[in-house]
Amino acid sequence: MRKIWFINAIACAVVCTGLQAVTPTEPDPSNLEFQKKFLKRQVSQTMSVGRAIRSIASHYPQDIVSIVDVALTTYPDHYQEIIHAAISAQPAATEEIVQLAIRRNVSSCPNIVELAINAEPTYVDFVVQAAANATPEELDDIVRVAVLTEPDSADSIVQTLSLKHPNKIVEIMTTALNAVPYVGEYVVEALLAVFPAQKDELIRTAINNTLSEKEQQLRILHAAQNAGVEESVIRQYASNAGISVEEVNVALAE
Repeated sequence: MRKIWFINAIACAVVCTGLQAVTPTEPDPSNLEFQKKFLKRQVSQTMSVGRAIRSIASHYPQDIVSIVDVALTTYPDHYQEIIHAAISAQPAATEEIVQLAIRRNVSSCPNIVELAINAEPTYVDFVVQAAANATPEELDDIVRVAVLTEPDSADSIVQTLSLKHPNKIVEIMTTALNAVPYVGEYVVEALLAVFPAQKDELIRTAINNTLSEKEQQLRILHAAQNAGVEESVIRQYASNAGISVEEVNVALAE
């Protein structure tokens, strides 16, 4: 037993030394083949590619991205298990892992976003940022899937993506509110904090996209008041949305 452990330890050391010596742009084919054999041995011993990934990551966290790359190539049908295990074991590598999974085209970008967020919800900003950078044409789906998967972070998701894509602020907010209208107040506050000059457009868009959520509309009006939007403008927004004068008075008096 001690002999087997010793052999595995040597193999791990050799693999990780090799991983550090390989550059992402010019991988050493012979070294990649050795990594593949090592990973297969670990999978055989643990009876699961996910457990193998977690085990290797716990001992050699600096090499998690390289290991995931080999794993996705070797076990493409197990991409869900691989992504979840890698991110949950080493969340600091979330952004790189998401970018790698998208580049390897193991699944659709929105599906990868959902997998990554479920693996480590606290790193949701890194997930959406990596996904949007990799596939900006899928921004709408990225926003929708992200806020549905982690609605408690909708304000942060919208703010992060809007800062990266300032010309898409209205589209990002509209998609988020259509997906989870009950977070309207928080989304508006998050955007007003970084885009105060666009407060009129943001408030108007938020009100128009929460027509079925009267309570949220009133809270959005209150957020508009706190952001310095003129009361006459707020009342006009409310009137256009069919909100009564009495309801507006209560919202603005809070």
